[in-house]
Amino acid sequence: MVLRVLFACHGNICRSTMAQFVFQNMVNKVGYSSCFSIDSVATSTEEIGNGPHIGTVRKMREVGVPVLPHKARQITWNDYKSADLVIAMDRENIRNLNRMLKGDPDEKITKLLSFSGLDRDIADPWYTGNFDATYDDIVLGCRDLLEYLKSEYPEMISQASD
Repeated sequence: MVLRVLFACHGNICRSTMAQFVFQNMVNKVGYSSCFSIDSVATSTEEIGNGPHIGTVRKMREVGVPVLPHKARQITWNDYKSADLVIAMDRENIRNLNRMLKGDPDEKITKLLSFSGLDRDIADPWYTGNFDATYDDIVLGCRDLLEYLKSEYPEMISQASD
């Protein structure tokens, strides 16, 4: 079994790509890469085809997280249907995803920091310029997401770590 995790933000060049890179790095480091398919998407069309924001690239290099090949793309219905989880960065993304995806009929959409027991949004560094704060929140959310998935799918995870 492979869990399909899809991170989503407005443009798919800052937060969702950072979450994709961070989460992929986390699962790789603990030997769970065979358990996951990890990707990221946009809720808008503004950045389609563009690579990760230079601020995201700089932050990933600074902390030693590999920058994966990536081009921004907008979520499709097929993305939604094939994903196990669609993880948004903020309330606005959830609103957009619900509008685009028929109201989340399969109840797959959640906010990243909800895995950490927090209701707040992950700030968009496109506007704030603060990639450090965004990174800290994404690491927190991804760490707790991984713990949640380990508890929800213990058989799958134990097979990967053998």
